[in-house]
Amino acid sequence: MHKAEFWIEQLQLLPHPEGGFYRETYRSGGAYPFEAPPFNGPRSYVTAIHYLLRGEDRSKLHQIHSDELWFFHAGDPLTVYLLPESGHFSSFTLGLEADKGQVLQETVTAATWFGACCENSSDESYALVSCVVAPGFDFRDFAFADRKILQQKFPRHTDIIERLT
Repeated sequence: MHKAEFWIEQLQLLPHPEGGFYRETYRSGGAYPFEAPPFNGPRSYVTAIHYLLRGEDRSKLHQIHSDELWFFHAGDPLTVYLLPESGHFSSFTLGLEADKGQVLQETVTAATWFGACCENSSDESYALVSCVVAPGFDFRDFAFADRKILQQKFPRHTDIIERLT
């Protein structure tokens, strides 16, 4: 199995503001002409990235205005934690071991607070995934979570919120 540094170099990944490393691999040529919230301007039909988290990295809790599909490629299991506005906390684990409840792909719906980390936090651990966003990703639609607000809304999950903010 390759190490994280191999994939970072081979895929030309760069540091991501939320944590980990990424590179946009696709942005559709067409765009939706959104004029109303939450978008307030055109957005590509779809975008895709390669995304890698090392064992010690965290994808900090954040929210976007679009659905995001996650696809597992290589490495160790990656757990994605979901804190939707409805208040029903959930998570899924991307990985190759279906018999342990891991999945190859899963969706985070629009306006859900979410973050991720490797199941194994060792120095050698990593997870390589792809994320597809529709309508396409735009940093204008990206917001980091406020720890105190989420802890008030999800008091039973303060440990995860602290870990991912």
